[in-house]
Amino acid sequence: MLIIGELINASRKPVAQAIREQDGAAIAGIAAMQHACGAGYIDVNAGVFADAEADHLAWLVQTVQQATGAPCCIDSPSPAAIEAALAVHQGTAMINSISLEEKRCDAILPVIAGTDLKVIALCMSDDGMPETVDQRMAIADRLVNRLVGANVPVDNIYVDPLVQPVATNSAYGTAFLNTIETIMAQFPGIHTVCGLSNISYGLPERKLLNQCFVVMAVLKGLDAAIINPTDKRMVAHIAAAEALAGRDNYCAGYLSAFRAGKLELS
Repeated sequence: MLIIGELINASRKPVAQAIREQDGAAIAGIAAMQHACGAGYIDVNAGVFADAEADHLAWLVQTVQQATGAPCCIDSPSPAAIEAALAVHQGTAMINSISLEEKRCDAILPVIAGTDLKVIALCMSDDGMPETVDQRMAIADRLVNRLVGANVPVDNIYVDPLVQPVATNSAYGTAFLNTIETIMAQFPGIHTVCGLSNISYGLPERKLLNQCFVVMAVLKGLDAAIINPTDKRMVAHIAAAEALAGRDNYCAGYLSAFRAGKLELS
């Protein structure tokens, strides 16, 4: 599974302070820690700094890549901020995100059209948050076709069906999981991704729910996740789930994780 490290987000107070103070050592430390724990991409977000988002996002990209050499997942709805970050990014970035909301789609699509950028495609439209499998699939179908029509390779598209909290509707978990399975079956070569921690919002022992949910999602075909890669139990559950789901040839990934000490749960 592709792990996208979620911790460099300006909505977190320590990160916002580090960005405000241009504390490169603090950001580099968070990036290096996530990369060492298995993050293939490092998400960078400076969204709380509306007037200076472009400058801060470019600085984050440079700081993260100098510390890790890893590609970034550029997390912004602003084309100007994304383009500023891309101007300094080395290698293939991921864009987080595009949706079927017309203003957002019209703004972001020209940035990624005909490029080798990877992109997270949110199952969101101007009609609001989808609730059922059918609603999610209708959006996914239109959005994927729009991206492919703009010469975005299928292999670069990561569809996010949107996780919603089961505390508000007990059907949200299964609706998400069944959508993952349907997307993977109907769109060969496509990827699926999510920020899965929202599933447990409002409930106690959130980490337990998140860890169980990721195992269920892996079985349905989820192949990327925006998570905290320093959560040892989460990473261990992913490695075990992929081995048990037949997605880890000869359990090579599981054995590699074991040898690296990444299955230690204490």
